[in-house]
Amino acid sequence: MQIRTFTLSLLFSMLAAGQAVAHDYTAGAIQINHPWSRATVTGQPAGGGFLKLTNKGADDKLIAVRADISATAELHTMQMDGDIMRMRQVDGIALPAGQTVELRPGGYHIMFMRLKAPLKEGTSFPATLVFEKAGEVKVDFKVEPAGAGAGSGGHGAGGHRH
Repeated sequence: MQIRTFTLSLLFSMLAAGQAVAHDYTAGAIQINHPWSRATVTGQPAGGGFLKLTNKGADDKLIAVRADISATAELHTMQMDGDIMRMRQVDGIALPAGQTVELRPGGYHIMFMRLKAPLKEGTSFPATLVFEKAGEVKVDFKVEPAGAGAGSGGHGAGGHRH
């Protein structure tokens, strides 16, 4: 009986580890790590998308994102303009060879515009990332608490710091 319990515990541990690993994706030479979004409230028109992109090949660029959860998805950056933080849309996000670029609160990020429904904590939604050279890859964005990533450099209570 003890061996059976140990085997089941090991199996569940392996399955849980597999789920964590399954949240990483690859498109050509681009490694995509932990796509996530913050929960939104009813009536909130937009939500942010965040992830880490590591380019193990030649220079590339994230040029578009598509998602059914919103009318459009745009690539944005935030920059200080004097004392004011301004968000603006960009045509793409450069991914230099051998570099890692993190889309995070306060920097480069994805904006899911005109959300069709609130993003609920604990759920996930699919989106397609489009790269200039690496092509397209479908990923799932996990929805974390509304305050995730605020000023921490990480993103949330789940300990997913990069």
